[in-house]
Amino acid sequence: MVDIAVPRDIQEGGTYIIPGHGRVSDEADLVEVRDQVHMMRDRFLDLVVKKNMTLDQVKAMKPIIDFQARYTMPEWTTDMFIEALYQETAKSKPPAPAAGATRGRR
Repeated sequence: MVDIAVPRDIQEGGTYIIPGHGRVSDEADLVEVRDQVHMMRDRFLDLVVKKNMTLDQVKAMKPIIDFQARYTMPEWTTDMFIEALYQETAKSKPPAPAAGATRGRR
């Protein structure tokens, strides 16, 4: 979407993006949200996949504290958001080796 959005002087008057939820946005808003999503994705990949942390450990790290106000609503708490991100990121984990499996034996 960023590639097809047309900016204009100081972003006003260019392409307007009308989301399914939220306010009408422009290209700069879209880029900001994209960057936030990429930052959260990278944080969760580091904590969940690379460091193999549990959900409780990830919550204790407060990985979205800088975005918390934006993604917290009465029906959608920070904990719910972290749990959803954790579950999706955990799908990226490589499978654990089978119990009793040995490497290099024939």
